[in-house]
Amino acid sequence: MTTLSIFTSMTNPETRKDPWKEALNCYEDFADEVIITGQDWPEEFEWDLIGKVFHEGLEKSSMEWAIRMDLDYFFHEKDKDKLFYFLKKYDDYPALAFPQYQIFTRDRYQIKTRICLAFNKKKFPEIKLNGGGDLTLATLNGKLIEPKMVPNLSIPIYQYESSFRTKEIISEDRARFARAWYRYFNNYGSRGGETKKEAFDAWFSMIEERYKKHTFQLNDNDHPIYIKDRLLNVTKEQFSYDAFGLKNSIKRPARNFVKGYREKYLNPLFISLGQISKSKY
Repeated sequence: MTTLSIFTSMTNPETRKDPWKEALNCYEDFADEVIITGQDWPEEFEWDLIGKVFHEGLEKSSMEWAIRMDLDYFFHEKDKDKLFYFLKKYDDYPALAFPQYQIFTRDRYQIKTRICLAFNKKKFPEIKLNGGGDLTLATLNGKLIEPKMVPNLSIPIYQYESSFRTKEIISEDRARFARAWYRYFNNYGSRGGETKKEAFDAWFSMIEERYKKHTFQLNDNDHPIYIKDRLLNVTKEQFSYDAFGLKNSIKRPARNFVKGYREKYLNPLFISLGQISKSKY
C-alpha cells in the first residue's frame, strides 16, 4: 500500500480567515500523516522564508510520497482512490503535476496553471523546494521540475483564493507580502507597494484580469464536501460572495472561452504526447 504525507503551512489562520479546519479535515482524509509548519512565522519576514517553510514540511514528511498543500487547496473526496492509483502507477517519477482550479466565486473557475505538488520521497529524497521566481518550486539536482516533464494527473486542486477574507484582511496581508518581496528583490514587481492601499489596488487589478478567465461553471454540489458548507455561508464582506462586486460587472471576451477550452481539454494531450522519458531522472 502506497503511503502519503500531506504538508502545509499555517500562521494565525483564524485572524487571516484561512479555511484551516476544513483543509485539515480534507488532508487527514487523504493522508497517512499531516505535517504543519510555519506556525511561528514573523509579521515582517524575508521572502526566502516561504520556500524554507515549505521545504521544512517536505523534510518532516516520512511517507513514500509527500504532497504540498496551501491552506486554500482542496482535493475532492471522489478523487481519493484515483490519487493513490496514480501514486502507485508513477512510482518511478520524482513528482506529479495537478491542474489548479482557481475559484473566486463559487459558481466559476479557471485552470490557473499546472503545478507539481506531489513528490516521490522514497526514490528522490534530494528534491528541494527552492526554485522558480518566488523560490518555492520543486528542484532536483538544482534543476526545476517542470509540469511538462512529469505525469499530469486528471485530479484537480481546488483553490479558494482569499475566499473568506475581507478587504481589510487582504490589504494587510498583501502589503506584508509586498514588503517582504521588496526587501529580497529590491522592487515591488506587480505587488503595488508597501501600503495597504497600494497593495490592495494592485491585487484587485490582478484579480479583475484573472476573473475574466473564469469561463467554466460550477454548481454547489461540484465543490469538495469539506468546504461546501463554508462556501454556502459567506457574508457580503467576504471576497467569495461576489468578488467585491466583480461577479455582477465583469465581461468575459470570447477568446477567453477558447483559451479555457484549450487549457482544459487540449493542453493535457499535448503535454502527454511531448512528455520526456522517465529515464531522464
